[in-house]
Amino acid sequence: MGAMTSPAASTPAFPDADSTTLSLPGPAGALEMIVEAPEASARPLVAVLCHPLPTEGGTMHNKVVTIAGRALRECGAATVRFNFRGAGASEGTFDDGAGEADDLRAVVAWVRAQRPDAQLWLAGFSFGAYVSLKVAAELAPGMLISIAPPAGRSWEFDAIAPPQCPWLVIQGEADEVVDPAAVYAWLDELEGLKQKPELVRMPDTSHFFHRRLMDLRGAIKNGIKPHLPAASTPPHG
Repeated sequence: MGAMTSPAASTPAFPDADSTTLSLPGPAGALEMIVEAPEASARPLVAVLCHPLPTEGGTMHNKVVTIAGRALRECGAATVRFNFRGAGASEGTFDDGAGEADDLRAVVAWVRAQRPDAQLWLAGFSFGAYVSLKVAAELAPGMLISIAPPAGRSWEFDAIAPPQCPWLVIQGEADEVVDPAAVYAWLDELEGLKQKPELVRMPDTSHFFHRRLMDLRGAIKNGIKPHLPAASTPPHG
């Protein structure tokens, strides 16, 4: 997995509470995180979610990110949402994807150190989808969920190494921020994929899934169902 620094003394433990806000030492200062417990039978699975563009007001409290987290928890995953550098209470300044990828690496390293027996999944919305895609080949998640990945915008999608894991892509067909045609063309041109992504096209759906958040939740739950690890066996007694 490559060399990683040892967790610092101030590194928090992975909580068992339903919802806990934590501060993790990151590459540009403290990173604000919310860790939430599964809402169904727990599975050995932690999903890390990445939020949209901070310079446009994107944070870990974005409705698309929170509904994605809810869908995952309803399927037995624990979730970790965090604010990229410069967003919310996270320290540092916006770095156009490069530093944010380092933030994600730090969060993933923490999750894997704290939950070594759990699968690690990545999910991202818009700019967060770009950041998670940027490091997916390197971090080798068990599954990748990309919601409205901003292909065709200012980031270098051509340089992204395709993920070699199950991959769910959800795209609104009336997206006014990300061009759906650019997303479909990018997916069609990808080479070297271990398996083709499952693409869900949502008609009459805008970038922020207005009035379609419950449909998004259902699409995520349906898309991940075949890939979920078995639920943990509850103790007898």
